[in-house]
Amino acid sequence: MVKLCLDERVSTDPDFRAALERWYGHLIRKVSRRARNAAWDRVQDLPGVTVEDDAAKVRAFLPSAVVDVPADIKKLQISGTELPLDEPNPINDEYPVIYIDESLKMTLGKAAAQVGHASMLLAAHQPFEWVEQWEAADFALHVREIPSEEFLRLIESPGAVPVRDGGFTEVAPNTVTVVAIP
Repeated sequence: MVKLCLDERVSTDPDFRAALERWYGHLIRKVSRRARNAAWDRVQDLPGVTVEDDAAKVRAFLPSAVVDVPADIKKLQISGTELPLDEPNPINDEYPVIYIDESLKMTLGKAAAQVGHASMLLAAHQPFEWVEQWEAADFALHVREIPSEEFLRLIESPGAVPVRDGGFTEVAPNTVTVVAIP
């Protein structure tokens, strides 16, 4: 999400910039969908950015009103995004960490949307030089699901950036779902 928000087209393409500005001015909503094979290929020409990590690819598209979502994106799966847990890389101090409250039992799609939101808010709360260094690392970060007791302690730690959900899906309004630690 941060890579999309800081894409060079923001300064060179008025339509790209306007789409992001409309999104920033409203309650930010994100939907995670799954694409494979031909469906993935069809959405590559739509405005957005793709990030790769090992064999996984994620694409963030230019925001739009729900009624204006391109047909090829509407066709993508919302369900079926659950994946088996893998062994995460060790946490190091080079990259931020986004922690998920495991007690909320969010679906993978919901958690992914919350992590995207946290990454945007984290960048917005940091000095520009910090964001530039993060960009040089291709916005690498760690994501961990942790017990609620640990999660609640992290919310209060210095520099923590919590995400309070709007309550449109899965969790009650104003629930803190994830917290980003720079």
